[in-house]
Amino acid sequence: MIDENPALVGAGKGAHAAPLPCVSFRLLASFHSGTHAPAVKSAPFEYARAGSLAEACELLARHGDAKLIAGGQSLVPMMAMRLVRPAFLVDINEIAALKFVKPEKDSVRIGACTRQCTLERDEALAAKLPLLRQALAWVGHAQTRNRGTVGGSLAHADPSAELPLAAQVLGAKMVLRSSKGSRTLEAGKFFSGPMATAMRADECLQEIHWPAWNGRTGSAFTEIAIRHGDFAMVAACAQVSVDADGRCTRAAFGLGGVAGTPLAFPKIAARLAGTKLEDAAIDAAAAGAAAETDPGSDLHATREYRRHLARVLAGRALREARERAS
Repeated sequence: MIDENPALVGAGKGAHAAPLPCVSFRLLASFHSGTHAPAVKSAPFEYARAGSLAEACELLARHGDAKLIAGGQSLVPMMAMRLVRPAFLVDINEIAALKFVKPEKDSVRIGACTRQCTLERDEALAAKLPLLRQALAWVGHAQTRNRGTVGGSLAHADPSAELPLAAQVLGAKMVLRSSKGSRTLEAGKFFSGPMATAMRADECLQEIHWPAWNGRTGSAFTEIAIRHGDFAMVAACAQVSVDADGRCTRAAFGLGGVAGTPLAFPKIAARLAGTKLEDAAIDAAAAGAAAETDPGSDLHATREYRRHLARVLAGRALREARERAS
């Protein structure tokens, strides 16, 4: 499945995707005849569009302070507010090798530049990875998902974001590529802090391997935000498998927005195996997970309220997953 949206600059559908030379953007306010021209907010940077993954890796290796840009739904606003000031941008929009969805027996491989809207419209993918579509339904707005990429959201690593939480809970694996070779990290080792990952400066996220569960499986994703499309104050998701008698054979669940990284609770989830996911068992699991969170307080909610939400939403996600598995 190849996305056909035009690149950020240049080619439209079907146009030749030859790499562009580096272009210097000196985005500074100017004055002409006493009239103040509109100021562009980002700091000055240089730009190159990579025509292949190898070229993107070479550009990252050559320029120490470089950032990759694809959908730009996270990076561009941060640049506009000068929260980040990359000296060099490498545009990977036109790299077809990073745009794919490949189902396999027990997993689905997804290219890092695959648009989020491509995934949410894929019925076969939803049947194999229902939690991914459920998470995407909470990501921003339709316009956000039309441009945003799955890899961009994971690399941005916002602890309140939906896709990092789903990746953490499912144990997704990130394939990282550099000019020196490739390596694979599980989600638990990939996310290292708020908007921070273990990805090195010269590495590009190439693809993501999402584990797919077989058998009678149900999943759910829910969150609370000030407004729809805002960052979640707290998010929760769960996935469970049951046997013919409705007894849990496998469970996974997690919480977002309550620590520096999205959290999964494999030890607590393991206690649900062998139960029939009775309300008492779910309540105990949700309370145990909430107790392990470390949320902060801000103008929207106190630490105590976020922990309350964590317990309520974890229980809600587990119950919805149980109903969908039966």
